[in-house]
This record gives sequence, structure tokens and C-alpha cells, in this order.
Amino acid sequence: MNTLIKLEIARTLRNKKFMFFSVVYPAGLYLLIAGGASSTEIVKGTHLTLPLLMMVSMASFGAITAVLVGNSERIAKEREKGWVRQLRLTALPGRGYVTAKVASAAVVSLPSILVVFAVAALVKDVRMDAAWQWFALTGAIWAGSIVFAALGVAVGYLATGDAVRPITMIIYFGLSVLGGLWMPTATFPKWLQNITEWVPTHAYAALGQAIEQGDAPHLKDVSILFAYLVIFAGAAAWLYRKDTHKA
Repeated sequence: MNTLIKLEIARTLRNKKFMFFSVVYPAGLYLLIAGGASSTEIVKGTHLTLPLLMMVSMASFGAITAVLVGNSERIAKEREKGWVRQLRLTALPGRGYVTAKVASAAVVSLPSILVVFAVAALVKDVRMDAAWQWFALTGAIWAGSIVFAALGVAVGYLATGDAVRPITMIIYFGLSVLGGLWMPTATFPKWLQNITEWVPTHAYAALGQAIEQGDAPHLKDVSILFAYLVIFAGAAAWLYRKDTHKA
């Protein structure tokens, strides 16, 4: 399994197009959205300025890009080419393959988080009250990305090689918009805000927003993410077994 993780990380880092969209693209979006925003004006419905709010949103967006898009498309293509079938002939257990996919995706998601933080600090002079907040923020966003890594594995086993990209993009952009990663959910109609509270990306971004305000992540948000992790991981395991029976 360790060998497979190393192989997955090396292969991902060599994919320049993927690295651009998971690392450079979120930082560019951050500058586009928050570049001209005031560093003192508080966003309505929050206790944060737009540069602070969007720093968490774009770091989360970049991490989701790395783990969701990367996992789903790669797994679907590997199934189509017979690579997964070949791995089943080795001593690697099924849970080892899924774990390797999630672990390698989590590793490559870290640069996307750090680059957004660096751009926010250097370009928009974003600061927080204590140094621990930066470490806690990085840890929370990084750990939370595992939820979407599990979703990526599930989608990879659900979709065919031809259908995986449009299906992934619908999920990817739908979760990003509904979760408030591109714009504050406070600008949404009230009925839509009631829905977004239960979307995993909303809870994911809320972890970082709480830390930015010097608080611990709210239990509701942690519970929502954990529930989605159980659902996505369970779906991934079931679809993997189903795919094994087909093979």
C-alpha cells in the first residue's frame, strides 16, 4: 500500500494540468474575488472581512479540487483500462487500494491550501490574532478534505470513463456554489440558506471560519462532515465490492 501511495503522489505531481487547477487556480480565484476588497469592512452575516472569508473558501475549494476531481477521474480511467483488475491480482487488499487513493489525494491537497494562505498573507496582508490559528486552520481544512476524497472514490466507481468528468463537474461546482465557497451564503435567499446549512461544503468552510474568529469548530459542522464521511466511505466500499463482483 505504501508503494501505491508513493506511486499515486508521484504521478499526480507530474500532472502539470491537474496541479495548475488544484494549486494555482484557487489562488487566482482568491485574487479575483478578494483582490480589490477592503481589509477592514465586515461581510454581512459574518464577523470576517472578505479577504479572510474567501481565504478559507478558496483553500477549501482547492483541496476539494485535488481530492474529488483527482480521485474520481483517475479511478474511472483505471477501471476502464484494467489497472484496477490487475491490482486485484496482487496481495493488495481492496481496503488498501481505497486507503491509498484517499491518502495520496490528501497529501497533494496540502499545497493548494498553503498557496492560498501565502497569497492572502502576502498580497492582502491577511493576519490572525495568534499563530496557532494558522496551524489549526491548515489542519482543519486538510483533515476535512478526506470527506471529499471518499466522495471522489465513490464517484470513480459509479461512473464510466466517458461519463465521470461531467458527473464530477456537476457535483464539484454544485457543492462549491451551494456551500458558499464562491460567495457568502448570507447573500442567498433565506430558503436557500436553510438548505446550504446541511451541505458538506458549507460545514467544511465553517470549520475554518470558526478558527479565524478564534473559536473551536462548531459541533454541528463537525457532526455533519462526519455523517457525510460515513455515507461517502460506505458508498465507496459498496461500489468497490460491486465492481469486484463484475470483474
